Amino acid sequence: MVPYRGQWKILSVGLLSIALALIGPTPAAAQDEEKPYVIKDGVVDWYTFSGFRRYHAECHVCHGPDGLGGSFAPALVESLKTLPYDEFLEVVVNGREQVGASVQSKMPAFGENLNVMCFVDDLYAYLKARSDGALGRGRPKKQPKPQEARERDDACMG
Repeated sequence: MVPYRGQWKILSVGLLSIALALIGPTPAAAQDEEKPYVIKDGVVDWYTFSGFRRYHAECHVCHGPDGLGGSFAPALVESLKTLPYDEFLEVVVNGREQVGASVQSKMPAFGENLNVMCFVDDLYAYLKARSDGALGRGRPKKQPKPQEARERDDACMG
């Protein structure tokens, strides 16, 4: 039996999730090392801008505009002040459920959502820039999309 296109995508996302979990954070995304974003004269690199776009396509409904929190989910601008990259990735891939006397919340898993997983580092860069206070609210000015980003997007999205 030959797998159909959808099965290949699910398999690819699963393998990507396993690989990301095994290798851990990239040096650029590690909290104690180089920042995962570049902002010069108020202009962000393409990847941080891509994170802004993906955040507002997938995350803001629950986490509020610009990562400031909403009625359903916490402010990621605050969470990323202490949340390391590997834990961020774990929550995005697998989701999280918190049940207590005063709180009950559930974040869905996005491990099979290519619009999130193909750009998870971009999402982290955007949210980290917001968390660090390096990027204000609203749509940032951006650098042009580099060829390597086009190739990455095509390879991941198919």
